[in-house]
Amino acid sequence: MTGLHPKIAEVTARIEERSRDSRADYLARMQAARDAGPGRQHLSCGNLAHAFAAVPLGDKLTMRGRAPNIGIVTSYNDMLSAHQPFKDYPDIIKDAARKAGATAQVAGGTPAMCDGVTQGRPGMELSLFSRDVIALSTAVALTHDAFDAALMLGTCDKIVPGLVIGALAFGHLPVIFSPAGPMPSGISNKEKASVREKFALGQVTREQLLEAEAASYHTAGTCTFYGTANSNQMMMELMGLHLPGTAFVNPGTPLRDALVRAAAVRCVELAHSGEGAMAHIVDAKSIVNAIVGLMATGGSTNHALHLPAMALAAGIVVDWNDFSEISSVTPLLTRVYPNGTADVNQFHAAGGMAFITRELLSAGLLHGDTNTVAGKGLAAYTQEPWLDGDTLRWRDGAAETLDETILRPVSSPFETEGGIRLLQGNLGRGVIKISSVPKDRRVIDAPAAVFETQAGFTAAFKAGKLDRDVVAIMRFQGPRANGMPELHSLTPALTALQNKGFRVALVTDGRMSGASGAVPAAIHMTPGADQDSLLARIQDGDRVVLDAEHGTLELMVDPSELAARPRAQAPAAGHGWGRELFAPLRALAGDAEAGGGIFHFVGAGARS
Repeated sequence: MTGLHPKIAEVTARIEERSRDSRADYLARMQAARDAGPGRQHLSCGNLAHAFAAVPLGDKLTMRGRAPNIGIVTSYNDMLSAHQPFKDYPDIIKDAARKAGATAQVAGGTPAMCDGVTQGRPGMELSLFSRDVIALSTAVALTHDAFDAALMLGTCDKIVPGLVIGALAFGHLPVIFSPAGPMPSGISNKEKASVREKFALGQVTREQLLEAEAASYHTAGTCTFYGTANSNQMMMELMGLHLPGTAFVNPGTPLRDALVRAAAVRCVELAHSGEGAMAHIVDAKSIVNAIVGLMATGGSTNHALHLPAMALAAGIVVDWNDFSEISSVTPLLTRVYPNGTADVNQFHAAGGMAFITRELLSAGLLHGDTNTVAGKGLAAYTQEPWLDGDTLRWRDGAAETLDETILRPVSSPFETEGGIRLLQGNLGRGVIKISSVPKDRRVIDAPAAVFETQAGFTAAFKAGKLDRDVVAIMRFQGPRANGMPELHSLTPALTALQNKGFRVALVTDGRMSGASGAVPAAIHMTPGADQDSLLARIQDGDRVVLDAEHGTLELMVDPSELAARPRAQAPAAGHGWGRELFAPLRALAGDAEAGGGIFHFVGAGARS
């Protein structure tokens, strides 16, 4: 094992220096909460009686004493395939806690919406802000102050980042995250994408499209492509908030149930020992580890929003320069859809997270000395769980990849750099996921076609107006404009244009899914069109040059001409589907580079 890579050390040191005041403020607040002692010691008799009124008699007797009580925050609903398994987890956790001499209670629930259901629909404008609502609901659940540790049950896109942000407000407590895992594999992601493209071109019927989708999303568990949900699980491993090897075990299996039980027991152990406070697990090093993992695995671009927001909740300030510099020294070690044909089950079978962690540690690209809920540094995450009869044990993960088309060592990567790059120029700052973009499509020089709604783009595509080299501009899609919806519904049309041989790109102040495909997309552009930016002044036909190789994005129009142009006016805010209720959140939202959220933490010097 080599020493820490100089660039990783440099970026970490810069983050720590930038965050010195805000981190000190956060740690001081968490220490004050810790010094106050377990909350239940301060509850009056009436408070405590309310807290245990509904529990079984045995639990009441235990809660009268000093045994730990574990708060469960769950995002269960039976609409989301990834969250439906959580229905049974509280009973597993409670039973495990009792056998460990403790108790557990469902402290509260959080909403969990599915971007797969709301893609292209009005509800998508609530999606990003659902992360902050989840953080708030997590705080409501834990603010009863009747818990000595907490277990977070969440898996998908905004849910896990929201749980992290909310739990960090209670960072004096040990907190463990427990996901549901991916569904077993259905039809291949390549086949699914092909049917979507054919539907966009009118070559298959809606019934054929539905059959393909239903054969892909077919049972309980996360979607099997490597999007935001599965990137979440990778990050929770490398941040030390999972038990080792938790990420990609299928739901409804004895191993998954054993891991849920083990998480409960570990919560009890940490509550007894006074170790494992979340505030000391989520630090600059663990955030850097998460960014490294994102780059090494070609993870979701959504985490260019979520990681800054999560970090800020712990007093840590990161920006896209940090992402870009880490990406420049981090090799791409996986090919999982959308930057390959395999799914996460195949990735897991080929060696998965244990292999990735070992490779990155051996290359000095991860901080191995971080605090984790396993208590043994990051080296514990080079192991994988298995069942020895009914007993959960851990063993060393695969020493070598079992499929080099999916997973490779640092010595033989798919790419020498990571999957996400910073773009900047006169159009502002944004990010691009290049891990699935062919090398001959990473530089696009073409005229702009400007849109302010997804419906406008779709109409132009169906009319054949985009059958040419084009840079599609989708503006007024930022957090303050309309909640920053994901624009994945544009992907099939853009892919179809590219496959016709046209040179195509997307530039937007909105989001693109973790499942974004092979079309170059400059996303999360800041400043957005709702600010006085060039996105608000660009017009149809203007020449745009997107150069992902050199990290530049330029509008090739004379500055004096641009200055004379009027700003485009934002479309009226949408109403219905709950959107009017979120107007205060849109007004409070920060810039995309700071996470696009509503929280502005004390002392945090986030980029303005």
